[in-house]
Amino acid sequence: MTGPLYRDPVEDGAADPKVIWNPREREWWMFYTARRTRTPENGVGWVHGTGIGVASSADHGATWTYRGQVAGLETDWGTNTFWAPEIVEENGVFHMFVSWIRGMPTSWVGHRRLMRHYTSPDLVAWEYAGEVPLGSEFVIDAGLHRLPGGGWRMWYKDEADGSSIWAADSDDLVAWEVRGPVLRPPFAVEGPDVFRLAGRYWMIVDAKQQLLYRSDDLEEWEHVDTLLDAASGLASGRVDDLGPGLHGSVVVAGESAWLFYFTHPDRHRPDLVAPDHRRSSIQVAELVPAGDTLACERSDRVVPDLRAAETDG
Repeated sequence: MTGPLYRDPVEDGAADPKVIWNPREREWWMFYTARRTRTPENGVGWVHGTGIGVASSADHGATWTYRGQVAGLETDWGTNTFWAPEIVEENGVFHMFVSWIRGMPTSWVGHRRLMRHYTSPDLVAWEYAGEVPLGSEFVIDAGLHRLPGGGWRMWYKDEADGSSIWAADSDDLVAWEVRGPVLRPPFAVEGPDVFRLAGRYWMIVDAKQQLLYRSDDLEEWEHVDTLLDAASGLASGRVDDLGPGLHGSVVVAGESAWLFYFTHPDRHRPDLVAPDHRRSSIQVAELVPAGDTLACERSDRVVPDLRAAETDG
């Protein structure tokens, strides 16, 4: 494939993808932040006032069709901001954790970022289940994984703590206990995503490229590699796959995994006199075990095949 894997045909600002199996439709659905790149310039207003876009794939993740935006998330009047959906399934119920900001700010600072919880029986109709108390009013980018002894852990970015990664635990996805900081590198990180492959746990975090961490127990994390840097984008050979890979999420399918991420391709095109710094595209890379790390294939040879991950839910 030459790429990109997907572009939002309305807003052209698909970002922060989360891919999940829809057992009723027997399709893969991609939920993402629908950034408003076609709105007039007004500071960073274009990254606020965003809804959650949805695309579906009936061919195991190879091609995607725009389906619209998630309805029913608003509980307040006016236009508010929804970022970076994370969705998990528990006993036939889907749970979405999504960052929420009141209104449509035109600057980055001065407004709270809260984590909201929604539930759905079918990935279509969503009911507000409340705010998740995470000990901070500046939290974004939830990433969840089941704990080996039962229950769930959520990793998230706490901007009030130097944009580090924190964690909280829950037995039921409703009541949460904050555990505290997990990763505190000397630079900002966000978009944590945790998955299990080849008998180990792995975490990727966005640091304007993807940092890969490894753990045997979900407690101690060791940095083992850097993925999707700008140089790998130049070598990919794919349309719109320029620059670093940003805010990704992983679907494990058999002995490999598929890392969905987004790029801002026009920012890295030297042929553009006035590049479009806002539009973004979704891409995918394949991850395979390679000793103590994961090898990342980012090229025009990569075509996602999620069949090994498809279940009845």
